[in-house]
Amino acid sequence: MHVNGQHLMRTSRILRFLVRYRRSGMFTGLDLRVPMGMEAEAEAADHRPDQFVDDLEALGPTFVKLGQALSTRPDVVPAIYLESLARMQSQVTPVPWAAIRPQLENALGMPLERVFASIDEVPLGSASLAQVHGARLLDGRAVAVKIQRPGIAEEVRHDLATLESIASGVDRTTGLGQRVRFSDWVHEFRKALHDELDYCLEAANLERFSEHLADYPDLLVPRPVWELTNSRVLVMELIEGLRPDESARRRWPSYRLEELCESLLRGYLDQIFVYGEIHADPHPGNLLITGDGRMAIFDLGMVVHVPPRQRTRLLKLMFSAVDGRGDEAVDEVIALGTRLEEFDEERYLREAGQLIARYAAHADLQGYSEGRLMLDLTRIGAACGLRSPPELSLLGRALLHLEGVCRMLAPGLMVKPVFEDHFPRVVRAQMKRSMSLPSLAVEAVELQGLMQDAPRKVSAALSLIAENRLQVRITGLQESRLMENLQKIANRIAAGIVIAALILASALLLRAQPGGLPVGAAKLAMVLFLVATALGLGLVISALMHDRKAKPPEERGPRG
Repeated sequence: MHVNGQHLMRTSRILRFLVRYRRSGMFTGLDLRVPMGMEAEAEAADHRPDQFVDDLEALGPTFVKLGQALSTRPDVVPAIYLESLARMQSQVTPVPWAAIRPQLENALGMPLERVFASIDEVPLGSASLAQVHGARLLDGRAVAVKIQRPGIAEEVRHDLATLESIASGVDRTTGLGQRVRFSDWVHEFRKALHDELDYCLEAANLERFSEHLADYPDLLVPRPVWELTNSRVLVMELIEGLRPDESARRRWPSYRLEELCESLLRGYLDQIFVYGEIHADPHPGNLLITGDGRMAIFDLGMVVHVPPRQRTRLLKLMFSAVDGRGDEAVDEVIALGTRLEEFDEERYLREAGQLIARYAAHADLQGYSEGRLMLDLTRIGAACGLRSPPELSLLGRALLHLEGVCRMLAPGLMVKPVFEDHFPRVVRAQMKRSMSLPSLAVEAVELQGLMQDAPRKVSAALSLIAENRLQVRITGLQESRLMENLQKIANRIAAGIVIAALILASALLLRAQPGGLPVGAAKLAMVLFLVATALGLGLVISALMHDRKAKPPEERGPRG
């Protein structure tokens, strides 16, 4: 009973927040009834972006993550809120050691003295979902111990259930929901957050990124200690260094920082376009510059995997945009997205083409960045009726974070030339991976199957042609709009014939006997005439009310 009461209070607090900001533009189309006693609170809401972010952070970890995810959705979030949301970080007040120690021992399944020679009670960092403590193993290795905050998993599950319920209602009842599909977005957010709460997945990401970035000696990723890692605790190598801020700029020469930033950009381009993994959160808080001058990358809980075909389209989009080929870039965005019923292709081609042309002309100026370009393409698409894939927004967010780090450490570094120089290497790496033994083995198996089946299929086709029994079947025709319209036409023709027959029958009955009809025959003729009149009026009304110009269906571009 106590737990249910807490959940009700939590749900009420979330609804109060939504009501408070329902007219801010953040929840356009969200029709919430204001409960008794909330009218004044709703009317007095301060709609400043900073205040909105403060209230969002006060709702707890789920909504901190939600705000960070919303910062990648310019198609949903008003522009004045995007910058404030993008600054949201997960730093919160640490949980006292007295509460963390039993949580850690429970996750490890043994007393801390059996695992660590020492462990710092003061955390190295405290985030919304977990906090990190420095420690030393019994064999002397220095490690970082990441442990979930007590009760966080249950709180996240309840918050996500509430958000899914609200999103489903918005999708059913509002035009904005039908265009954006909030429930689909919340579902993806739920999966990402659940993955972030599973530290086995993060440990695998650390190991994989370390292997993928082996070609970049300037980049460092800590290795996990697998025997002490599970879904609730992650033990990894401890890496110490400076945050990428002013203190790092004072310590290291500018040319060295430019080299680090170039390696960071190139490494991430490889991760995204060669290996198909987008680290959605490479902000300065997840990077360190070590004492030996390398860039360390950690906190890899939010990693999105991109299928090969979609990865290729994203690469073509980026390459075309950076090269200023607007038409080709726009074609790729349309192919990646879903065309809604109201999609205005002409407007999208015009506005997106102009956006890319401005970027190509002013790419060297402050404010014109590749990450912002990707997010703006998403925003224009939403305004024109094109639903862009979430990977495009995540790509934009990742690039924005990387560009922010580069501006902080190496203001003189031009990002666009780095991209232009590295894209040919990415293409070569993609081709090399496609020529690897596993890929060639898959192609060989498919070729073998084709060679085995080809003679039989050719023989069967020739036999059908020789016997004049060849048929072509178009699948899906029964469910298509063409069949639906043909059936309507046929039904109306049949109805018209029936109406004409009824009128003709009534007329013949009236003329059957000049001397006068029997009472029954006259009544029958009148009934037939009235029925024909009613059916005719119904047919005309149906045509006037329902025969409108057909809207194009939603069309989804090819997906990997």
